[in-house]
Amino acid sequence: MPPKPYFFYGHRKPSQNRPTVYGGFFSNRYSLKDPDPKPHSNQPEPIFDLQKWDPHYLPSQNRPPRSQTASLSQSQRLSPIARFIVDSFRKSQSGWGPEVVTQLNKLRRVTPDLVAEVLKVENNPVLASRFFHWAGKQKGYRHTFASYNALTYCLNRNKLFRAADQVPELMDSQGKPPTEKQFEILIRMHADCGRGLRVNYVYRKMKKFGLVPSVFLYNRIMDALVKTNHLDLALSVYDDFKAHELVEESITYMILIKGLCKEGRFEEMFELLGKMRDNLCKPDVFAYTAMLKVLVSEGNLEACCRVWEEMRKDMVEPDVMAYVTLVMGLCKGGEVERGYELFREMKEKGILIDRAIYGVLVDGFVGKGKVGKACDLLKDLMDSGYRADLGIYNSIIGGLCNVKHVYKAYKLFEVTVQDGLEPNFATVNPMLVCYAEMGRMDDFCKLLERMKKLKFSVVDDLEKFFEFLVGKEERIMMALEVFEEIKGKGFSTVAIYNILMGALHKIGDVQKALSLYVEMKDLNLDLDSSTYSIAIQCFAENEDIQEACACHNKIIEMSHVPSVPAYCSLAKGLCKIGEIDAAMMLVRDCLGNVASGPIKFKYTLTILHVCRSGDAEKVIEVLNEMMQEGCCPDEVICSAIISGMCKYGTLEEARKVFTNLRERKLLREASTIVYDEILIEHMKKKTADLVLSGLKFFGLESKLKAKGCTLIPR
Repeated sequence: MPPKPYFFYGHRKPSQNRPTVYGGFFSNRYSLKDPDPKPHSNQPEPIFDLQKWDPHYLPSQNRPPRSQTASLSQSQRLSPIARFIVDSFRKSQSGWGPEVVTQLNKLRRVTPDLVAEVLKVENNPVLASRFFHWAGKQKGYRHTFASYNALTYCLNRNKLFRAADQVPELMDSQGKPPTEKQFEILIRMHADCGRGLRVNYVYRKMKKFGLVPSVFLYNRIMDALVKTNHLDLALSVYDDFKAHELVEESITYMILIKGLCKEGRFEEMFELLGKMRDNLCKPDVFAYTAMLKVLVSEGNLEACCRVWEEMRKDMVEPDVMAYVTLVMGLCKGGEVERGYELFREMKEKGILIDRAIYGVLVDGFVGKGKVGKACDLLKDLMDSGYRADLGIYNSIIGGLCNVKHVYKAYKLFEVTVQDGLEPNFATVNPMLVCYAEMGRMDDFCKLLERMKKLKFSVVDDLEKFFEFLVGKEERIMMALEVFEEIKGKGFSTVAIYNILMGALHKIGDVQKALSLYVEMKDLNLDLDSSTYSIAIQCFAENEDIQEACACHNKIIEMSHVPSVPAYCSLAKGLCKIGEIDAAMMLVRDCLGNVASGPIKFKYTLTILHVCRSGDAEKVIEVLNEMMQEGCCPDEVICSAIISGMCKYGTLEEARKVFTNLRERKLLREASTIVYDEILIEHMKKKTADLVLSGLKFFGLESKLKAKGCTLIPR
């Protein structure tokens, strides 16, 4: 006969004092509703598109994060008394206090299982700890392992893992010595979070308590240490393992072997592998594949091949994953011929070959210039029933263009269009470059028109094309010639002009760069801050500081900030013509507007500050520190010395600094003489400014003008 239902609409579990009721419809205090119900949509489901399918996509990635309703639903599964305790915590606004204690005192008794039940859902570590302590003070009460474990989980859940590590000491002080299980919980928590040193700390503490870990726990400790790059600590733990005369499992050997592979200690790794064989624990194909993966990730191909030979000696038949791992590692490491031999071996054995292997072999052969073999692999791929992806086509198109077979490359491009693979910039860029190098501008423009029909973003792709072209200095003039051909066909943009101007400035052809700038102005294009920044550098090198300042003002009017190289060029140019005050203002403006300004400007302000002391030795100390950072004195630094000493120091102290730089061969004799003249002129200017300010302050300026004085500026 089934048990009689209780009125709570649920079956009760009898206890000594009151029943523990598992909630149903009536026992729930209220029913939770979906806070944001989604209305039913009549729109059809999106059609599945094979081209856009991502095999690594999981529908759970779009799920919203868990809300607080999860904790509420969890609390509904509590027993009534545990729910009462949790509610008393929630009602208390000030945390643990007399109100909470008064509510808890209403209970006849709190059992250890009830304490564990509450701590499993409580997310306030302070309340949990205080409640745990309060429960322990009950008469005749003793915590159980379950309550201690629940406290450990609660502290770790709230990122208090250091406090959780002290729970074993708490257990020992309360007459409940910890067992291996408590330390296993701590080790698992630290291992899951990647805290290798904390795992070692807990293990050492476990030894102090006189506990010997099991083989499983030893493996867990060593695995955590190896994964966090603490191989030496893992080997010391393995020494303890052997001292306790425990028997290794295959996983024990594999953990250490993978760590030794990762650290490049191959002799020790093969020695351990031999020991593994001697203990009648021969590695299987999964163990060898794991070793290969580690070695491939470290790029050690010779060790990979040696492991492969060891696998052959053990007569272990490699599976698909082992072949794939080694072939991909060899191809990416430049050993494509050895990878191809393994590929043929797979074909002979009838092993199913993944398309990724074809792709990496094609990339390898194209990189070696063996485009014929890459094309043979493409044919073999199609004969095997596969469909080549866009990456394989892009590699072969690039290889054909490298050997100037652009006609065949264009035919492959048309194949990608017919197959609906949606070619991108990486597909057409090699053909554009090849047409430009061969001077076939008609074909170049035809390809651009074809890209237009295929709904390419032609302007954006041309910007990427020119950026790629000017990456090599020998191609810069060719890029300029290509631009001259296509700009009359509506393919010119400010961004392309900027790319070419920057490239010409880089190779020192300032006049051509400025001619492009003038051409842009004549065409009434909307120049941006990048254009003006490059123009500032060109004008500064051309010693046309007035035009450079005009470009700077244009950028400020646009509410933009010049580039750091533009700031440096303009400041240097201002210092050369003696406009030191303007240069110092520009330095301050740069450091105020740029997230990470040049170190030269930072030391410029430091020198100005140190000059307040008027001591040349302190300025020299700053210069020494600056040179240790790899920054040598230039026009801006020397101008900062002149500005600071003229404002706060004397001519003699400034000359001491320049003499020191000359003696250390950081300044030439001619430069020292020039800076001395600039120093005198700047001091005269500052003195005149002081005199003029004094005349204005005392009201004598108007009297001197009335007497016909012409020295005072209007």
